[in-house]
Amino acid sequence: MRKMLRRRCKLPAEAFSPMATLQVAVVDYGAGNLRSVAKALARSGAAPCVTSDPEAVRRADAVVLPGVGAFAEAVRQLCEAGLDAALRDAILAGHPYLGLCLGLQLLFEESDEHGRTPGLGLLAGRVTRFPERDPSGARLRVPHIGWNQVRFSGRHPVLEGLPASDYYYFVHAYRAVAADDEDVVGRADYGGDFASAVARDNLFAVQFHPEKSQAAGKRLLDSWVAWAGSCG
Repeated sequence: MRKMLRRRCKLPAEAFSPMATLQVAVVDYGAGNLRSVAKALARSGAAPCVTSDPEAVRRADAVVLPGVGAFAEAVRQLCEAGLDAALRDAILAGHPYLGLCLGLQLLFEESDEHGRTPGLGLLAGRVTRFPERDPSGARLRVPHIGWNQVRFSGRHPVLEGLPASDYYYFVHAYRAVAADDEDVVGRADYGGDFASAVARDNLFAVQFHPEKSQAAGKRLLDSWVAWAGSCG
Protein backbone atom coordinates (compact mmCIF):
# COMPACT_ATOMS: atom_id res chain seq x y z
CA MET A 1 0.00 0.00 0.00
CA ARG A 2 1.33 3.44 -0.91
CA LYS A 3 2.10 5.69 2.03
CA MET A 4 -0.07 8.80 1.65
CA LEU A 5 1.34 12.13 2.74
CA ARG A 6 -0.87 14.84 4.13
CA ARG A 7 -1.70 18.08 2.37
CA ARG A 8 0.21 21.12 3.48
CA CYS A 9 -0.90 23.09 6.56
CA LYS A 10 0.46 26.62 6.71
CA LEU A 11 2.42 27.28 9.91
CA PRO A 12 3.98 30.48 11.32
CA ALA A 13 7.36 31.43 9.81
CA GLU A 14 8.94 33.85 12.26
CA ALA A 15 12.47 32.94 11.09
CA PHE A 16 11.76 34.42 7.66
CA SER A 17 10.93 37.76 6.07
CA PRO A 18 7.27 38.65 6.74
CA MET A 19 6.99 40.26 3.28
CA ALA A 20 7.90 37.17 1.30
CA THR A 21 5.36 35.12 -0.64
CA LEU A 22 6.87 31.68 -0.19
CA GLN A 23 9.25 31.14 2.73
CA VAL A 24 11.57 28.26 1.85
CA ALA A 25 13.95 26.55 4.28
CA VAL A 26 17.08 25.39 2.45
CA VAL A 27 18.37 22.72 4.81
CA ASP A 28 22.02 23.12 5.78
CA TYR A 29 23.54 19.89 7.04
CA GLY A 30 27.06 20.53 5.79
CA ALA A 31 26.64 19.27 2.22
CA GLY A 32 25.44 20.79 -1.01
CA ASN A 33 25.64 23.96 -3.09
CA LEU A 34 23.51 25.83 -0.57
CA ARG A 35 24.19 29.39 -1.70
CA SER A 36 23.80 28.50 -5.37
CA VAL A 37 20.50 26.75 -4.63
CA ALA A 38 19.26 29.69 -2.54
CA LYS A 39 20.12 32.17 -5.29
CA ALA A 40 18.38 30.03 -7.89
CA LEU A 41 15.24 29.81 -5.72
CA ALA A 42 15.27 33.59 -5.24
CA ARG A 43 15.44 34.09 -9.01
CA SER A 44 12.32 31.93 -9.26
CA GLY A 45 10.42 34.16 -6.82
CA ALA A 46 10.88 32.36 -3.49
CA ALA A 47 12.35 33.75 -0.27
CA PRO A 48 14.96 31.17 0.72
CA CYS A 49 16.59 30.93 4.12
CA VAL A 50 19.61 28.64 4.50
CA THR A 51 19.20 27.08 7.94
CA SER A 52 20.38 24.26 10.18
CA ASP A 53 17.67 25.03 12.78
CA PRO A 54 15.10 22.19 13.02
CA GLU A 55 12.39 24.59 14.21
CA ALA A 56 12.95 26.88 11.23
CA VAL A 57 12.50 23.86 8.96
CA ARG A 58 9.22 23.00 10.68
CA ARG A 59 7.95 26.62 10.45
CA ALA A 60 8.81 27.23 6.81
CA ASP A 61 6.15 27.23 4.11
CA ALA A 62 8.24 24.79 2.05
CA VAL A 63 11.48 22.86 2.36
CA VAL A 64 14.38 22.24 -0.03
CA LEU A 65 16.98 19.56 0.74
CA PRO A 66 20.05 19.86 -1.49
CA GLY A 67 22.96 17.49 -1.20
CA VAL A 68 26.17 16.14 -2.62
CA GLY A 69 28.42 13.47 -1.15
CA ALA A 70 27.86 10.16 0.60
CA PHE A 71 24.44 8.93 1.74
CA ALA A 72 25.65 7.56 5.10
CA GLU A 73 27.46 10.76 6.04
CA ALA A 74 24.42 12.85 5.10
CA VAL A 75 22.16 10.71 7.30
CA ARG A 76 24.62 11.01 10.19
CA GLN A 77 24.75 14.79 9.92
CA LEU A 78 20.98 15.13 9.61
CA CYS A 79 20.41 12.95 12.67
CA GLU A 80 23.04 14.70 14.79
CA ALA A 81 21.41 18.07 14.07
CA GLY A 82 17.86 16.82 14.63
CA LEU A 83 17.06 17.68 11.03
CA ASP A 84 15.86 14.19 10.12
CA ALA A 85 12.91 14.51 12.52
CA ALA A 86 12.26 18.10 11.39
CA LEU A 87 12.14 17.02 7.74
CA ARG A 88 9.71 14.19 8.50
CA ASP A 89 7.52 16.53 10.56
CA ALA A 90 7.41 19.18 7.82
CA ILE A 91 6.69 16.65 5.07
CA LEU A 92 4.04 14.77 7.04
CA ALA A 93 2.40 18.11 7.89
CA GLY A 94 1.99 18.57 4.15
CA HIS A 95 4.62 21.22 3.46
CA PRO A 96 5.90 21.17 -0.14
CA TYR A 97 9.31 19.50 -0.40
CA LEU A 98 11.95 19.67 -3.11
CA GLY A 99 14.86 17.25 -2.99
CA LEU A 100 17.94 17.85 -5.12
CA CYS A 101 20.39 15.05 -5.97
CA LEU A 102 21.10 13.43 -2.57
CA GLY A 103 17.87 15.08 -1.40
CA LEU A 104 16.04 12.66 -3.70
CA GLN A 105 17.95 9.60 -2.55
CA LEU A 106 17.43 10.32 1.14
CA LEU A 107 13.65 9.99 0.74
CA PHE A 108 14.01 6.24 0.21
CA GLU A 109 14.23 3.41 2.70
CA GLU A 110 17.92 2.61 2.42
CA SER A 111 21.14 2.91 0.43
CA ASP A 112 23.96 0.44 -0.10
CA GLU A 113 26.55 3.21 -0.41
CA HIS A 114 29.37 2.48 2.09
CA GLY A 115 27.28 -0.26 3.65
CA ARG A 116 23.56 -0.48 4.28
CA THR A 117 22.21 2.81 5.65
CA PRO A 118 18.53 3.62 6.41
CA GLY A 119 17.08 6.73 4.77
CA LEU A 120 14.03 8.80 5.70
CA GLY A 121 11.77 5.99 4.50
CA LEU A 122 9.11 8.26 2.99
CA LEU A 123 9.23 6.45 -0.36
CA ALA A 124 9.59 2.71 -0.81
CA GLY A 125 12.75 1.55 -2.52
CA ARG A 126 16.50 1.64 -2.20
CA VAL A 127 19.52 3.45 -3.59
CA THR A 128 22.12 1.41 -5.47
CA ARG A 129 25.27 2.10 -7.48
CA PHE A 130 25.18 2.24 -11.26
CA PRO A 131 26.31 -1.04 -12.82
CA GLU A 132 29.84 -1.26 -14.18
CA ARG A 133 28.55 -2.25 -17.64
CA ASP A 134 25.59 -1.23 -19.77
CA PRO A 135 23.15 -3.79 -21.26
CA SER A 136 25.41 -4.25 -24.31
CA GLY A 137 28.34 -5.18 -22.08
CA ALA A 138 30.25 -1.94 -22.68
CA ARG A 139 31.93 -0.41 -19.66
CA LEU A 140 29.86 2.33 -18.03
CA ARG A 141 31.70 5.35 -16.67
CA VAL A 142 30.70 5.93 -13.07
CA PRO A 143 29.98 8.49 -11.74
CA HIS A 144 27.46 9.76 -14.27
CA ILE A 145 28.59 13.34 -14.95
CA GLY A 146 27.21 15.77 -17.49
CA TRP A 147 24.04 16.67 -19.36
CA ASN A 148 21.35 14.09 -19.97
CA GLN A 149 17.80 14.11 -21.23
CA VAL A 150 14.99 13.62 -18.73
CA ARG A 151 11.63 12.37 -19.99
CA PHE A 152 8.73 13.37 -17.76
CA SER A 153 5.49 11.46 -17.24
CA GLY A 154 2.77 11.40 -14.62
CA ARG A 155 0.29 13.89 -13.19
CA HIS A 156 2.09 15.84 -10.48
CA PRO A 157 1.27 19.59 -10.67
CA VAL A 158 4.95 20.58 -11.03
CA LEU A 159 5.03 18.74 -14.36
CA GLU A 160 2.38 21.06 -15.77
CA GLY A 161 4.99 23.81 -16.06
CA LEU A 162 7.58 21.62 -17.79
CA PRO A 163 8.08 20.30 -21.33
CA ALA A 164 7.74 16.58 -21.98
CA SER A 165 11.53 16.30 -21.88
CA ASP A 166 14.50 18.55 -21.20
CA TYR A 167 18.25 18.36 -20.55
CA TYR A 168 19.70 18.71 -17.05
CA TYR A 169 23.10 18.44 -15.40
CA PHE A 170 23.91 15.31 -13.36
CA VAL A 171 26.75 14.33 -11.00
CA HIS A 172 26.15 11.01 -9.20
CA ALA A 173 27.30 7.42 -8.87
CA TYR A 174 24.15 6.06 -7.18
CA ARG A 175 20.52 6.10 -8.24
CA ALA A 176 17.20 5.34 -6.59
CA VAL A 177 15.29 2.20 -7.49
CA ALA A 178 11.68 2.90 -6.51
CA ALA A 179 9.47 0.03 -5.37
CA ASP A 180 6.40 1.83 -6.70
CA ASP A 181 6.67 2.83 -10.35
CA GLU A 182 3.97 5.47 -9.82
CA ASP A 183 6.45 7.47 -7.73
CA VAL A 184 8.75 7.91 -10.75
CA VAL A 185 7.81 10.95 -12.84
CA GLY A 186 11.08 11.47 -14.71
CA ARG A 187 13.48 9.01 -16.34
CA ALA A 188 16.90 9.32 -17.94
CA ASP A 189 18.99 6.73 -19.72
CA TYR A 190 22.46 5.86 -18.43
CA GLY A 191 23.18 2.17 -18.73
CA GLY A 192 19.39 1.80 -18.86
CA ASP A 193 16.57 3.98 -17.55
CA PHE A 194 16.82 5.27 -13.99
CA ALA A 195 14.61 7.49 -11.82
CA SER A 196 15.69 11.08 -12.40
CA ALA A 197 12.57 12.62 -10.81
CA VAL A 198 10.14 11.25 -8.21
CA ALA A 199 6.97 12.71 -6.76
CA ARG A 200 4.08 11.92 -4.46
CA ASP A 201 1.59 14.40 -3.00
CA ASN A 202 3.69 17.22 -1.45
CA LEU A 203 7.01 15.59 -2.39
CA PHE A 204 8.95 16.40 -5.56
CA ALA A 205 12.60 15.48 -5.99
CA VAL A 206 15.14 15.31 -8.79
CA GLN A 207 18.47 13.51 -9.16
CA PHE A 208 20.00 16.32 -11.22
CA HIS A 209 21.06 19.83 -10.24
CA PRO A 210 18.56 22.53 -11.35
CA GLU A 211 20.89 25.25 -10.07
CA LYS A 212 23.50 24.08 -12.62
CA SER A 213 21.06 23.37 -15.44
CA GLN A 214 20.69 26.85 -16.92
CA ALA A 215 17.30 27.64 -18.53
CA ALA A 216 15.94 24.11 -18.01
CA GLY A 217 16.78 24.27 -14.32
CA LYS A 218 15.10 27.63 -13.93
CA ARG A 219 11.96 26.32 -15.62
CA LEU A 220 11.80 23.49 -13.10
CA LEU A 221 12.36 25.77 -10.10
CA ASP A 222 9.82 28.27 -11.47
CA SER A 223 7.24 25.50 -11.72
CA TRP A 224 8.00 24.11 -8.24
CA VAL A 225 7.87 27.57 -6.61
CA ALA A 226 4.58 28.37 -8.37
CA TRP A 227 3.06 25.07 -7.24
CA ALA A 228 4.40 25.33 -3.67
CA GLY A 229 3.08 28.89 -3.40
CA SER A 230 -0.38 27.70 -4.43
CA CYS A 231 -0.56 25.11 -1.65
CA GLY A 232 -1.32 27.57 1.14
